[in-house]
Amino acid sequence: DTAIVCIEYQNEFTTEGGKLHDAVKTCMDQTSMLENTVTMVQKARERGALIVHVPISFAKGHNAISGNYGILAGVKEGLAFEAGSWGAEICDSVAPAEGDIVVGGKTGLCGFSSTNLDMVLRQNGITKIALCGFLTNCCVESSMRSAYELGYDVTTLMDCVAATSVEAQDATIEHNFGMFSRPMNSKEFIETMQKDPQLA
Repeated sequence: DTAIVCIEYQNEFTTEGGKLHDAVKTCMDQTSMLENTVTMVQKARERGALIVHVPISFAKGHNAISGNYGILAGVKEGLAFEAGSWGAEICDSVAPAEGDIVVGGKTGLCGFSSTNLDMVLRQNGITKIALCGFLTNCCVESSMRSAYELGYDVTTLMDCVAATSVEAQDATIEHNFGMFSRPMNSKEFIETMQKDPQLA
């Protein structure tokens, strides 16, 4: 009954040459979030958890974004996450494996609002989710808040997320994560899965 929800592990963020990689690299490196995610996802698969990938992408021209301020305006200006491009691809190290689910349709910040994520989770009998990915104080937090209000048992993995600054990440984890989830590091989460046979 547990799913790992991987938000935007795409080359634009994760990989050298990605349009937003330099913005998140320091934060990624501080906690080794990509390496932690790879290990955690592998252990979660072995334990039987469902892995759900939630990438974001936009058709050429980014006409789905009409605003002229905020983070999405920056995505449009930089033509980031263009559908079919290398930058929009899920990175090799967290690439979907057989049995994983890739949710389509994400063109906003929350992983639930423009996708069928809620339906996918419920159809698979999921009641508990663990969130990881980008950006800590944006799409991860937006998805966390929605998941909480939708009634899921939410864990947010503190060492498997990254933001555009360490300060923003630390503030979000300290002040916001505990209001809408159980903050936990990936090692603790794996140990919890191993101890509790009902978690997968």
